[in-house]
Amino acid sequence: MQSNNAIGVVISPGNTRNSHPPTDKYQSLGHLATWSVSSAKYGFGVDCLYDDDPSTFWQSDGPQPHFISLHFPRRVKVQKISMYLDAGLDESYTPNKLCIRAGTTVHDLQDVRMVSFEKPIGWVTFDVLLETEQPDAVHTLDLHVLQIVIVGNHLSGKDTHVRGMVVLGPQVVEEGEEHMFPFTSAAFKMHQTIR
Repeated sequence: MQSNNAIGVVISPGNTRNSHPPTDKYQSLGHLATWSVSSAKYGFGVDCLYDDDPSTFWQSDGPQPHFISLHFPRRVKVQKISMYLDAGLDESYTPNKLCIRAGTTVHDLQDVRMVSFEKPIGWVTFDVLLETEQPDAVHTLDLHVLQIVIVGNHLSGKDTHVRGMVVLGPQVVEEGEEHMFPFTSAAFKMHQTIR
């Protein structure tokens, strides 16, 4: 069941059972950012979000809403967000409603998308912007700051667990891929561009 409204979508369990985020089709951008969270329980900090280990998790430790913020030193194009959530293990700690915010600084963030989940298990991947009638078109958002706001949890839980997160952008086309007859030897590549 997938229903779109003004800026939101509901993602059902059938759409969420993936073993890996789609990093083969998209470029991972998380390593370019400085990550921060609104709060964390000792031993379950922000580094658990990007350690590629679903047995570890970030756990918030404070009042809702909870925030995951990524600060990029330069403007990047973000297309998708992929999060590892497990309603079976985390129960009331599982996020079920997110708000995606974007901007150039923390002070001008704007809500761009609302996402709701129904008992997600595994990697949940969704577009930063709403899908349109053109499924093949690339819909990216240029930003310096990305913030994921956890508005609500399953069974009205207070704190939250997120077992992994990947921020994805469009694949970068290599310069050599644009040419009909690309240079392959080191001698020719040396003289490929003008200084």
